[in-house]
Amino acid sequence: MKEYKMRRGEHLEDRIPDMKAKIEEYFGEISDTEDWQGHELYVVDDPDNPVFDRILAGAAEYSGKKDKLAVHFEERPAEDVIAEGNADAAADAVDAKNDFLLEATGRDAKSRRESMKRAVEDDADAPDNV
Repeated sequence: MKEYKMRRGEHLEDRIPDMKAKIEEYFGEISDTEDWQGHELYVVDDPDNPVFDRILAGAAEYSGKKDKLAVHFEERPAEDVIAEGNADAAADAVDAKNDFLLEATGRDAKSRRESMKRAVEDDADAPDNV
């Protein structure tokens, strides 16, 4: 599961007021909800794109902090998708993920990578509990 921050000064609920509708627009019908670390996420068990097996997405709400977008994409092996003749679906899946994340966070792929890299570096600088 990955959590994505919004751009400075922006909030998830302002960018995507109806998370359920937006997930269905990009990935397919929501079949259920699932609890992840106290956050209720939407589940798409049968995504429209054959590259995806399952998708979990929703708002990770924290008291006193800005909400983050929590997303987990379960993907099928590329060999299986290509063997079925769905090679074009792989490019569509990447576009769908990137477009959804850009709309939700206001950050493009490069900005999201840099942010996650900084978070990992900050964690490495933190002292261990000794």
